[in-house]
Amino acid sequence: MAKTYDLILKGGTLVSHDRAGPADIGVRAGRIAGVGDLGTSSAGETIDCTGLHILPGVIDSHVHFREPGLTHKEDLESGSRGAVLGGVTAVFEMPNTDPATTNADAIADKVRRAHHRMHCDFAFYVGATRENTRALSELERLPGVCGVKVFMGSSTGSLLIEDDAGVRAVLQNISRRAAFHSEDEYRLRERMNLRVENDPRSHPVWRDAQAALMCTQRLIALARETGKRVHVLHVTSREEMEFLASCKDVATCEATPAHLTLHAPDCYERLGTFAQLNPPIRDAGHQTGLWRGIAEGVVDTIGSDHSPHTREEKSHPYPKTHSGMPGTQTLLPLMLNHVNQGRLSLQRLVELTSAGPARVFGIAGKGQVATDFDADLTIVDLKRRETITESWIASRAGWSPYSGMAVTGWPIGTIVRGQRVMWDNQVVNPAKGERVRFVET
Repeated sequence: MAKTYDLILKGGTLVSHDRAGPADIGVRAGRIAGVGDLGTSSAGETIDCTGLHILPGVIDSHVHFREPGLTHKEDLESGSRGAVLGGVTAVFEMPNTDPATTNADAIADKVRRAHHRMHCDFAFYVGATRENTRALSELERLPGVCGVKVFMGSSTGSLLIEDDAGVRAVLQNISRRAAFHSEDEYRLRERMNLRVENDPRSHPVWRDAQAALMCTQRLIALARETGKRVHVLHVTSREEMEFLASCKDVATCEATPAHLTLHAPDCYERLGTFAQLNPPIRDAGHQTGLWRGIAEGVVDTIGSDHSPHTREEKSHPYPKTHSGMPGTQTLLPLMLNHVNQGRLSLQRLVELTSAGPARVFGIAGKGQVATDFDADLTIVDLKRRETITESWIASRAGWSPYSGMAVTGWPIGTIVRGQRVMWDNQVVNPAKGERVRFVET
């Protein structure tokens, strides 16, 4: 007897982290119900995916959507709108909002704000402070929390735990994997005099590769001492990547499209302070080291570090400018372009953007196309050529460092739990975002 589905994606090429080939996908009640040749089956809706590739839904595990408190440059609705326009089906949002997300009330408030207002599914990091360290074991297990975030180097906002004793206390009080901004705050303070007025090219001189390596070495020693798991965010240096290759017993790590695509001094000469990030974009030698980490399996996830600021905030003279740039909407187009340029395979990209985040964070029911998993699917045209334009960018910031860049490979559709959310550059259904579930909670 022929099976009946709510939705069938027909005639596409399914790509997972370990295989690729033609397959139809049947969806029932928001979950994957059939994979293979579904030629005799019927459905309430059928999408013809001939000539297209179907990926497990892209998970961007590193975004700053600025709500509450900083909504003049982003909010949960606008940020998630950009995410689904870029093919992203779930995001993990950072705690350096105003007020910071450091207690149960703040977490519950974000979950309430996000529910059926965000276009994609969501989870939130809880920020570690000296005051909430003892409470982290409970906070990290609350519904909608993806883990603890620790800033060992100062960046946007006031969250900072720079000393070994403070980081050790955090690790001793948690059981899940924690995520870290890893720059040595002591070295950053010592080198502030190396910043050159009106010259953003001095940003990676001040926040040098040694600051990142020193901090990560300290972090790994503390992780091994306490027997805890850590995730090193936005790795930027060749030396740090080489070091992390020997730390897989306790550490996973992330690379960003910005650091894989832009390099110094070119980016600062073209974009000025609009290329300013923490940690910084470095020279081509470091970028080559990051790509080696991709090829050798050191990198576990790709996160956008979407961190929007207004044009005005980015236009102040260096170093009075804000560090950060929009990125969740351009994550997939940039990485598909890298696929087409031969820098990584499509299957490796799937590992970094779906299976990898699911493994690192223990996501339940997402990260692969398999029976009973959430029907989160990203549909792409590997041959489609587009130019990234600011008119396409949904972020309230209203700009992109990649404006005018031509790419090959483009997200055609975003399906979240069986609901077609984006199709051909248009958001086509109301927001129905739900919190992501986790195995450990």
